[in-house]
Amino acid sequence: MKQRVHEPLAETLRCPGAILLISCYELGHQPLGLASPLGFLERAGFTPEVLDIAVERFDRDKAARARFVGISVPMHTALRLGVRVAEEVRRTNPGCHICFYGLYASLNASFLLSHVADSVIGGEFETALVALVEALEEGRAGAVDGVRRQGEPAGPVLKCLQFPVPSRHGLPGLEKYARLERDGARALVGYVETSRGCLRMCLHCPIPPVYGGRFFVVPRGIVLEDIRRLVRSGASHITFGDPDFLNGPGHSLAIVRATHQEFPALTFDFTAKVEHILERRVIFPELAALGCVFLSDTVLANLEKGHTRADVLTALEIVRAAGIAFRPTWVEFTPWTTLDDYLDVLEFVEAEGLIDHVDRCSTRSGFLSRRAPRCSSGQRSARFWGRSTRPRSAIAGPTPIPVWIASTSPSAGWSRRRRGRRRTQRSRSSGCVSRPRPWQAWRAVNATGRNR
Repeated sequence: MKQRVHEPLAETLRCPGAILLISCYELGHQPLGLASPLGFLERAGFTPEVLDIAVERFDRDKAARARFVGISVPMHTALRLGVRVAEEVRRTNPGCHICFYGLYASLNASFLLSHVADSVIGGEFETALVALVEALEEGRAGAVDGVRRQGEPAGPVLKCLQFPVPSRHGLPGLEKYARLERDGARALVGYVETSRGCLRMCLHCPIPPVYGGRFFVVPRGIVLEDIRRLVRSGASHITFGDPDFLNGPGHSLAIVRATHQEFPALTFDFTAKVEHILERRVIFPELAALGCVFLSDTVLANLEKGHTRADVLTALEIVRAAGIAFRPTWVEFTPWTTLDDYLDVLEFVEAEGLIDHVDRCSTRSGFLSRRAPRCSSGQRSARFWGRSTRPRSAIAGPTPIPVWIASTSPSAGWSRRRRGRRRTQRSRSSGCVSRPRPWQAWRAVNATGRNR
């Protein structure tokens, strides 16, 4: 893409709506990819508008009056949808500056800059985003630290930030997003992060190419105040969205202890790797007592995950003994996977009673019949890093509200509905939860509790 001429925007960027932040998809959660930069920009004196196309229609009026559009791409699905959104923004408002920010922005910088983006920011992006807006406001044409543009290379931002509390007042309400169902009651769910980045270097993951084995904690006071605001907004369950909640166990435990002391009825879930479950097994009874109802993990081999099949069995015993539901996510297909390997995974899931704890997956196995090259953390497809094959429409209006259902009795379960078809699964143990996926349709419940 041709480099745009830098023009002073002082008279416009300080106006309400001159900056528009757009989220495309964050696993059914209220997007922290909007709330966090919104807090940074408001602290700097700007008044952005926000748009979440996962639950809202694309607003051409907002796009038309914006002078700067930031598109959050924390995951691959958001990237694919974000490109379509950027194309629509460009058609609606050819003169605005479009910036992609988040994990997948720096991974796909070359493609984005050559097609739809004026700038990209990766890693700890918020201060660089504010600096870019201020540079555009003043008409400065030089390079901005951490911002990559055509002819101005820059790597991901890897430094500690001075965080404000995420600003959520302009976002759609929690009732628009994922809900947790326990014992027949549907609870609103808040989403926070206590850390970003990851210590591990798993080859299947997009985080190591950006963070290089580093992680950064969000200050305890910031996380706790964000949780307080979410509780005031109606949340009775919190999802800790850290890539690995146990990267810094002292920090994580301090936060959940303080949270439980202030809100004893509040429950939570988090993601942790199998090896961290094994290393920190002694803390799981306490986590259960503090309100943890389920735990997620990615289970696979040959991708430097650091655990074996026996480790997975041990982790299951540790988590179950603490009364926490184990919700594994399986990476079924790798360059080393055979048909026998895949069948073995299915048999393992059935034998361990995990059928109701595993999300339905998209099984695309065409490459099993041909030789595959060795995977590397920098491998890219023709267009996107880690290309998906089933995108959703970006400008298609609100999506159904997903409901995660955590059961506490054998009679409870979860259901999905799509085009008149319905599938129901029953939980075999407490805490079975269905987390939404972008290509799935979910049981949709509107504000009055009726199915859509």
